[in-house]
Amino acid sequence: MSEMPKTTIFDFQAYAGLTKHMGGLAATEELFRLCEISGDDEVMEAGCGVGQTAVFLAKRHGCRVVGVDISQGMIDRAWERARRVGVEEQVEFRVADIVDLPFEDDRFDVVFGESIIPFSDDHANAIKECTRVVKSGGLVGLNESTWLQPPSAELITWFMQDMAANARTHTAEEWQALLEGAGLRDLVVWTTTIDMRQEIRGILRRYGLGGFLQSIGRMLVLYARNPEYRTFARGIREGGVAPPDVADYLGYGLYVGRKP
Repeated sequence: MSEMPKTTIFDFQAYAGLTKHMGGLAATEELFRLCEISGDDEVMEAGCGVGQTAVFLAKRHGCRVVGVDISQGMIDRAWERARRVGVEEQVEFRVADIVDLPFEDDRFDVVFGESIIPFSDDHANAIKECTRVVKSGGLVGLNESTWLQPPSAELITWFMQDMAANARTHTAEEWQALLEGAGLRDLVVWTTTIDMRQEIRGILRRYGLGGFLQSIGRMLVLYARNPEYRTFARGIREGGVAPPDVADYLGYGLYVGRKP
């Protein structure tokens, strides 16, 4: 059994083998469409997590995918998944920070990320780095949580607590300004509300019932065996009750721009 993780949300997700983003697989497939991904492309995923999306992309589209994540645990899980699915020759996973990517300029045809920029300490620089490593004419695409209207201080505090990592997100106009500030043009901006039933169905579709139940089992083992993590998880649960009007304020958006 894998070593028990440190008490951060990222290590917890790595141990469980499950990461998520709003919109589920349907949003991922739409992001791929907007990014015009083809089998001849070399694609970078920023914040690849446990490798679910990178492996899906390599298997579905036949392209080469390089995934980076700041967590070694996530990278280990990603390689396990790639070997299990049989696409290890099409993918590469590396530990890296998205604000300091270890790649040359103009390398990739497409760079994308899902639910990753809000966890960075420097959102503007993270998007600039993604833009730097994409080719001229290539696309940068993001699927990110979005304030549908300016949030209250209470909502901002809840969001940071619920994400368990001091995450910050933006309105669609602010996301658009960040992409434009990175030099991206011909922007596509699409936002929507959250349907929790669809979110749950999206997780099941993304991992399959067996994979989802396996992750739940790992979570229960972690909770039972690690007293430090029990304290951590209880703190998140007690402090993470969503305000009643959160659905009026928080959604997600797809943001795609082309590098000149």
